[in-house]
Amino acid sequence: MTSLRNFLENKGFVRVPLSKLQTGHYQVTLYINDNKGSFILDTGASTSCIGFQDVSTFNLLSEETEIKAAGAGATNMETMISKNNSLRMNLLTLQKVDFVLFNMEHVNNALNQAGENSVHGILGADLLKKLRTVIDYGRNCAYFKK
Repeated sequence: MTSLRNFLENKGFVRVPLSKLQTGHYQVTLYINDNKGSFILDTGASTSCIGFQDVSTFNLLSEETEIKAAGAGATNMETMISKNNSLRMNLLTLQKVDFVLFNMEHVNNALNQAGENSVHGILGADLLKKLRTVIDYGRNCAYFKK
């Protein structure tokens, strides 16, 4: 019988390890515009986001937007957008990736209270769907296809 890993890798998927946090979330390392960052993989987040405080970390250009963000314990948050960024994880690279920018303080406060380090952002359903993501919870990894 073929393993999930062999099956997906033979179909062109790239395996990326995930770290399980005390909160139950999975953390993934991404390179945005060639700068390393820590992101939560969140199937429930509709869009991928980066915190306002990390705009310079990832060399992001931002634009005003009328969009308001809402998430775990916070609503009606101001946002901006950053377009045309590169995203890399392991052997997979995407160009022209957009991120919503917003205040991640409430997310990082919750992580810190659970004894975890802060993250730079969230890898959300927009990119997870685009990359045809398969999450292997038993092996703490995800498979992505461009």
